[in-house]
Amino acid sequence: MWRKLIVLTSLCICSTANADLRHYVASLENSAWRLGENNPIECRLEHDIPDYGRAVFTSKAGKNLNLNFTLDMWLKPDAVTKATLISRAPSWRPGHNSKEITTLTYNKQFNGEVPKKAAWSMLNELSQGMEPTFYYADWYNHDAKIAVGLSSANFGGKYREFRSCLANLLPYSFDDIAFTVLNYQEGGVELTRFSTQQLQKIQRYLSYDPEVELVLIDAYTDSYGGRSVNQKMSDKRADSVKDILIASGIPKDRIHTSGHGEKRHVTGNDLAEERKMNRRVVIKITKPI
Repeated sequence: MWRKLIVLTSLCICSTANADLRHYVASLENSAWRLGENNPIECRLEHDIPDYGRAVFTSKAGKNLNLNFTLDMWLKPDAVTKATLISRAPSWRPGHNSKEITTLTYNKQFNGEVPKKAAWSMLNELSQGMEPTFYYADWYNHDAKIAVGLSSANFGGKYREFRSCLANLLPYSFDDIAFTVLNYQEGGVELTRFSTQQLQKIQRYLSYDPEVELVLIDAYTDSYGGRSVNQKMSDKRADSVKDILIASGIPKDRIHTSGHGEKRHVTGNDLAEERKMNRRVVIKITKPI
């Protein structure tokens, strides 16, 4: 315990006493926070660190609330580097004790990442006027130390907006809609109640996501009725879904439809429940990796 306190104390003293320490942090005057994204599928809170890079908190739509933190460096690490993340008082708030948040590893040629729990701790410390700061040895000169701080100046207003964005994130992610099967009522283009809800979820998500690359729509029928009638019905169902997605803002040249009629059944056709499963439209959505 004493050893840990000594390490923390020595790290904090370095900011004023060690001439080999390079400290990157926004001044009280130029500290700024902004929302890079503020919509139901992504919330992003950003902060520029002069002469160093950018700090980014990100949360995306999904079943569970998530949070990622990235220290986006202009100059990526040239070697695997150990770092310590400490909450310290800024120069304009003396007298507050420092505390360690976590230790982490910077991988070569990658930005710094912080686990979810530590990222929430960083936001909490910032909201209390503290300055989360990364300490590590320069990968070109291990005798030189680096400190990279996130200023809490002008943080509160944008943090409130960020939390409001988090509260409005959709409770499902892209992966939850990327492959969807819709089923139809018998003899027409009317979806079942559940499938109507599923399509509305897809429509809402895609209305906010500009990165959709390709949407494949494959429509099928059961085997009741003539083959030519079923073929036309599957084409009509595929086109009706396409029209809805175009209305959501997806460019029509990115949507490809195929009607397969009564081909490729997934089950039998004797029972009503089986025919319902065969009357389907399969939607596959892709985004750039």
